[in-house]
Amino acid sequence: MIELRTPAEIEEMRPAGRFVASVIEATSKAAAVGVNLLELDALAHEMIRDAGAESCYIDYHPSFGASPFGRVICTSVNDAVLHGLPRDYVLRDGDLLSLDFAASVNGWVADSAISVVVGTPRGEDVRLIDTTRRALDAGIAAARSGNRVGDISRAIADVAKAEGYTINTDFGGHGVGRTMHGDPHVPNNGRPGRGLPLRPGLVIAIEPWFLETTDRIFTDPDGWTLRSADGSRGAHSEHTIAVTDGDPIVLTQRS
Repeated sequence: MIELRTPAEIEEMRPAGRFVASVIEATSKAAAVGVNLLELDALAHEMIRDAGAESCYIDYHPSFGASPFGRVICTSVNDAVLHGLPRDYVLRDGDLLSLDFAASVNGWVADSAISVVVGTPRGEDVRLIDTTRRALDAGIAAARSGNRVGDISRAIADVAKAEGYTINTDFGGHGVGRTMHGDPHVPNNGRPGRGLPLRPGLVIAIEPWFLETTDRIFTDPDGWTLRSADGSRGAHSEHTIAVTDGDPIVLTQRS
């Protein structure tokens, strides 16, 4: 079911967007050589408690998850790209870390993700991360009333393909509102002019993610973490945005 939000409801969603952005900023800044992934999860958990927010992850148990997630932020390292279950792992120099976080504030949800290099960056990782960010910008730019979901998908894909990356469409963007995941699905590849028409009031998460040398993934034994089939690294960027009569509103914009 596609739900369109009124301008007043979109304003009510802004605190959730600001809070999610603040957690992404805090955890990405805290990520350093020698920091344990469980410490990042604890930081996000503390911020949730202090803000009176609610985690969208801790009790989350969709059909593709082996059990309730049990943590409050996704921490995907190197060949892990999505749904990384925080574990007892100490970050090392050169690790590529993706952080994905969603929370509810006053009954409204926002969702965002970022990838960073811990310590000394590799050129390949910088290019991969930059490509996801530029693809996100392109997808947001295409999220205008009168366009269709396929226009967002194609804008994302054009950026990825220009850099030589292949694209997995099993997981992608999605509707956001009172819950974390809703309709429509927003794949990272598609045909322009196809799919759901974009109308003012549609709130979606746009989230390009790419792997360095493959588009195939498998699920880690933890039942959650998605890794590349060939061991190559992945990166992920995401914002929650609202379609309007004019420019899209980025609800999870970071400072």
